[in-house]
Amino acid sequence: MADSDQGHVGVGFPKGSLGEYALVCGDPARAERISRRLKNVEEISRRRGRLAFAGELDGVRVGVASHGVGCAEAAIVFERMFRSGVKTIIRVGTAGSLSPTIKEGDVVIATGAVREDGVTPQLVPISFPAVANHNVTAALERAAADAKVNYATGIVVTIGAFFPGLVELSKDIFAKAGACACEMECSALFTLASIRGARAGAILAIDGSALNVDVETYNPERDVVREGVERAIGVSLEALRFLIRNQ
Repeated sequence: MADSDQGHVGVGFPKGSLGEYALVCGDPARAERISRRLKNVEEISRRRGRLAFAGELDGVRVGVASHGVGCAEAAIVFERMFRSGVKTIIRVGTAGSLSPTIKEGDVVIATGAVREDGVTPQLVPISFPAVANHNVTAALERAAADAKVNYATGIVVTIGAFFPGLVELSKDIFAKAGACACEMECSALFTLASIRGARAGAILAIDGSALNVDVETYNPERDVVREGVERAIGVSLEALRFLIRNQ
């Protein structure tokens, strides 16, 4: 099915094309890898470097879409997905650890996100919390435990900048407050799901420490990270299976 939303900004999805359940990730190549785990897969969109697919999981239509890096782009994708009829989204991403007990290759299941993203304050007041849906989070925790995956559950920090500039990023203070990881899209996903009456959750593979980042040597393609991402994909699919069975 071709992308027919040619008159709109960013990526558009025909009504019903992705189904009511979907997985999202930043990397288009990862979206393609996830889609291979589904049956009867078809490409839905390939606009502006973003890929979207739909296939079947236990006989139910499930969408897979890439959203790029950062909330500005991701929020457009999430909005279009909700408008197309998606009602449950799980983000399968990567994050930097904010805790010495959470190591690279581990996974974090986000219960909420600090809104340091630069986008959601233009959607709702900053006092509105970005919270993952309880049922989605519980399904992810159940699937991770069943798979014996080493995981942590907690608040993540969503920031808008990756490379540091002259202003110090606020990761340290949120780590002291108990946040467990830092990433770049969850706050937009959780906020938009809340205001659009949908459900969202996130599972994130840890690609290193967010507190001691050497931007010159940062490499998320190491085997330990790739293995963590594969574990996160497996957990997300099992969580979707549980949600589909239990609505």
